[in-house]
This record gives sequence, structure tokens and C-alpha cells, in this order.
Amino acid sequence: MPNNMAGRGLTEREMLQLCLELEKGRCRSIAGTMLETTHKELRDVFTQCFENAAQNQFKLFEIMNQKGWYKTELASIEQIGKVRELMQNNLHPDDQF
Repeated sequence: MPNNMAGRGLTEREMLQLCLELEKGRCRSIAGTMLETTHKELRDVFTQCFENAAQNQFKLFEIMNQKGWYKTELASIEQIGKVRELMQNNLHPDDQF
């Protein structure tokens, strides 16, 4: 239920959702740039920026999850095994996880 009854602006939930979406977008943008960068030192800068943005995104997710505003399901052991097998067979058939 919104807490901005008098139309005073965004609710806490709406603000957190916007921040979360901005951080996700930032992660995608930085990752794309990082993957196209061949200069080692510049790539390292983008890698650190990505790690910071990913940490921020996860913190926002955790806050929303704790408040019950972003619910997720835990994966079962079977689901994890299926994904592991799929990744192993299709992306790196010679490697073991």
C-alpha cells in the first residue's frame, strides 16, 4: 500500500525499486563496455566499477527482499544440478565445475 497518500512523491518502495533498476542498468552498461575494452588498466577500472555497482544492486535487493517487496524462490538441489549440467555441457564441455 503506498504511503504517499497526499501525493507527496514516491513511496520508499518506489524509490528503492527505481534505484535497483538504475543499478541493474549500470551493471549492464559497465559490463558491455568492459567486455569491449582491450586496454588492461582501463579494463581493470571498469571491472572495479562493475563490482561496486553489483554490490550496490545486491544491497538494494536485500533491503527490498527483507521488506517483502522483492520475493524470490530458492533453487532446489535438482535445479542447481540441471543448470550446472547445462552450463558444463554447452559452454565448457571440457571443464569441470
